[in-house]
Amino acid sequence: MVDGAIDGIVITELEQYADERGWLAEIYRADTLPPGYTPAMCYLSLTRPGVVRGPHEHRQQTDLLYLAASSHFAVHLWDNRPDSPSYGQHVRLEAGAENQLTILIPPGVVHAYKNIGPVDGITGNAPDMLYGGPGKKDPVDEIRHEDNPDSPFAVSE
Repeated sequence: MVDGAIDGIVITELEQYADERGWLAEIYRADTLPPGYTPAMCYLSLTRPGVVRGPHEHRQQTDLLYLAASSHFAVHLWDNRPDSPSYGQHVRLEAGAENQLTILIPPGVVHAYKNIGPVDGITGNAPDMLYGGPGKKDPVDEIRHEDNPDSPFAVSE
């Protein structure tokens, strides 16, 4: 894999609106999302220090990952789409409490993150498909590379 930009990834720095009460950050707005992208659900995930989530990819689903909470994360993205102009590219970035981001991740882009901070971290996702489909009765749209010890997609830090 070669480090570099990945076609179709949209990274947005979150703006905080702060006052004496604390702060607010808009995770997404319909007027700033790419045309055709509509979140179908939203969830939060707590990740303990040192823990890796992923790597995995989706066949059809687009994720809108947001990293805006109390810890610090190393995020890895690999373009696994043979027809993409950035096929084979890898990007590593850091996000979290000091660098709050959303990352729009199209199908076929392998993604993972590791909590590299000293405390539990909360992330969220607003994918454009329901997990397991309506009523959770359909197959999950996920290819889990973390289950393959020979996977070229690995988070080592």
